[in-house]
Amino acid sequence: MDDGLDIAIVGLSCRFPGARNPAEFWRNLSSGIESITSLSDEEILRSGVSQAHLASAHYVKAAPVLDDPGAFDAAFFGFTPSEARIMDPQHRILLELAFEALEDAGCDPARFPGRTGVFAGAAMNTYFMHAGLERNFAGDYIPTLIYNDKDFLSTRISYKLNLKGPSMTVQTACSTSLVAVHLARQSLLCEEIDLAVVGAVSVRVPHRAGYLADAGGVVSPDGHVRAFDCDANGTVFGSGGGVVVLKRLRDAVASRDAIYAVIKGSAVNNDGSAKAGYTAPSVDSQADAVVEALANADVEADSLSYIEAHGSGTPVGDPIEIRALSKAFRASTQRSAFCAIGSVKTNVGHLDAAAGMAGLIKTALALKHRQIPASLNFSRPNTEIDFPSTPFYVNTQLAPWTSTGPRRAGVMATGMGGTNAHLVLEEAPPIPVAPAAQGPQLFVLSARTDDALDATARQLSQYLDADPSTELRDAAFTLQTGRRAMLHRRFVVGSDSASLVSGLLAKPKRQSVGCVGDGARRPVVLLLSGVGDQYLGMGRELNPEFPAFREALDRCAEILRPHLEIDIRDVLYPKTRDWKQSPRDRGIDLKKMLGGNAQALEDDDTRRLNDVLFLQPVLFSVEYALASLWSDLGVVPQAIVGHSMGEYVAACLSGVFSLEDALCLIVRRTQLAASLPPASMLAVPLSEAETQALLPAPL
Repeated sequence: MDDGLDIAIVGLSCRFPGARNPAEFWRNLSSGIESITSLSDEEILRSGVSQAHLASAHYVKAAPVLDDPGAFDAAFFGFTPSEARIMDPQHRILLELAFEALEDAGCDPARFPGRTGVFAGAAMNTYFMHAGLERNFAGDYIPTLIYNDKDFLSTRISYKLNLKGPSMTVQTACSTSLVAVHLARQSLLCEEIDLAVVGAVSVRVPHRAGYLADAGGVVSPDGHVRAFDCDANGTVFGSGGGVVVLKRLRDAVASRDAIYAVIKGSAVNNDGSAKAGYTAPSVDSQADAVVEALANADVEADSLSYIEAHGSGTPVGDPIEIRALSKAFRASTQRSAFCAIGSVKTNVGHLDAAAGMAGLIKTALALKHRQIPASLNFSRPNTEIDFPSTPFYVNTQLAPWTSTGPRRAGVMATGMGGTNAHLVLEEAPPIPVAPAAQGPQLFVLSARTDDALDATARQLSQYLDADPSTELRDAAFTLQTGRRAMLHRRFVVGSDSASLVSGLLAKPKRQSVGCVGDGARRPVVLLLSGVGDQYLGMGRELNPEFPAFREALDRCAEILRPHLEIDIRDVLYPKTRDWKQSPRDRGIDLKKMLGGNAQALEDDDTRRLNDVLFLQPVLFSVEYALASLWSDLGVVPQAIVGHSMGEYVAACLSGVFSLEDALCLIVRRTQLAASLPPASMLAVPLSEAETQALLPAPL
């Protein structure tokens, strides 16, 4: 149950070794793939490593690397090529990931009503050292500084994406990611912000290069991470980055956001000086962080069924972490071997400042898919770890995530220097399923260039083709309201996944190019008509499918009922009618009307609709409900124009008078009109001057 302190993960993005996005990352995790690359001598030398280093017996030819880490769409974010060249790749990648995560969350910052904060961190800037940028300080000190220093990591994201909440760079070494999440959670809970973008990145330069490993050191001499294993001999540092978007759970549920997982509690502390050395870990402080996070989440330790451990694969660090976790759990449970444990570092290596983010995204995806991925490279436990006496066991194969209660997990990170962080996660709450969408759905796409728009259409078609069970109405809503509107645009209409996929793959004869600046939205004007085009069944297809339309029409009907002594819905949608035909087929045949007696062609239901006492209130109510639906879909008009009866609707929507007053006015207007003798309307297609010439002179 949400006590108001729960935080939802509503969006995420990542670029990890072997994975360009969360879908590929989960595929690798669930398939048990180790994404540490063996490097050839040729590519190591091309990276700038000296022949002397390569020839060393201690040189390890392996690294967790990214595909094309130097690629960056500079123009998309408004950078010149020269600016992009001097910018740390960590800044570039994290900016792209922040944009992708907000897209995944269905949040367009330009339309999000609240404040968005940014909390992020990065590893050491090794690009600066290898690109010769230090000489730029003499002539271009400020540009060189702001494109490379960590201080400007978060604020650049806020500037480029127009995010106006607090923006801060967080640095606590390997625990950076989870500390940033902790700070973002606090900012959300104190309502300083309404959305948080939290991320971390590490890009090592030279990139496709190995490392020197001394016996007994922190790094692995064979290029593998063996967390908790008897053969664990060190970690492998690598590159990667990830971003999560956080929102208060109550707000996420109210918005019907897609929720990956819920953060129920968090805690951060430091070892202080009560340990062997500055870089040494501390059992007591790690345990305290776990106990505090559990208390903050208000859950018992034995309700957790998985721990994503720091698990760096060092022969000293792993036993200390298990002792710390066991000490924390033993404060409330004596059960043994009930909680699975694993480490994403066995898959992608140690990603420095982004290590905790990799563990968090892994756990969030595991909760979403209800499966626990294998922790790789484990055969027998470290001789210093007696797992049967602890609450934990190493999960060595993909397993269904079963639990007697809500699925819960802990995520651990310890930073060199002593800052520990722990999160408590829970599976997303069930969101009531809306009725399946019926009828055609409007899919809108936009991109900065024509080629990018084609690529977006292909990606969306692949997604729909891979998952035909996608709720199309939700997807259409997100595309319309949760995506940034860019210059090149396309739309597709379809009633099912197959028709939408076909439309997306078909090359349009003409690409729509916006007539306004990139990122701006075209102005919308609502034109509300008067009496004359009404028909039985207006809006009937909208009534069951769109609550906003139905609720507005129902409200009008209830306000009108005591004044008209009838329910206008019975006038508009007669229960005796055969509704299998389209509404206009059941209305007035205008062509026949033009050639004969209109009244003779009307049936009883149509005559009642056209009765002056009912027609205007019905037309007002339908137009008001339509305007309410457009508003609910995120279409905000720049102006509202009305003709005849439409003027009254426009005035009401503009706040000239309340809905209750407007409907009372319409009823009185129709009553007065009904009291007049029958009359005919004459249209004179002449100008005022021409008409005046035909009229008799005034007396």
